[in-house]
Amino acid sequence: MKETLQDLKERRACRAYTAEQVREEDLAAILEAGTYAATARGSQEPLIVAVQDPETYRKIEKLNALAMGMEDGHPFYGAPMVLVVFANGKMPFAQADGNLVLGNLMNAAQAVGVDSCYIWRAYESFETEEGKALKAAWGVPEDYVGIGNLILGYGKPEGKKPTADRKEGYVIRV
Repeated sequence: MKETLQDLKERRACRAYTAEQVREEDLAAILEAGTYAATARGSQEPLIVAVQDPETYRKIEKLNALAMGMEDGHPFYGAPMVLVVFANGKMPFAQADGNLVLGNLMNAAQAVGVDSCYIWRAYESFETEEGKALKAAWGVPEDYVGIGNLILGYGKPEGKKPTADRKEGYVIRV
């Protein structure tokens, strides 16, 4: 339990990565943890797409940059891979379910020594024609919406900020 709490306290977004691909045993553990996230009514509706193919990765990063209004941006910070989480847009708790999956993925990555960063704009990226084509090619149902992107890799030291002190009043006990 102490290791779990330590991992939760030390996990930080990383914004600079080496080119080394995530080891298969680490990736398998991270993905498995994502499948154990809590979901409304135990539906297990979210889907995780693991993208390691460089060409597909570049397409997703480009869609994300365009959603930011940046023609030539690189919002994935050089990470070697991205996980895209989708959820059933017809379910009332799709956003919450998908974000719980992303939380599990981030915390599992920390536990196995892999760095990560949650990148927004998956919804906008996968509502474009190119994004819809990628979803179709992957077999993601049409009703599913992008919740978030999680870049993964082994971070460079300059990519992580130290843990900030917790603010006063964060917790109210009654």
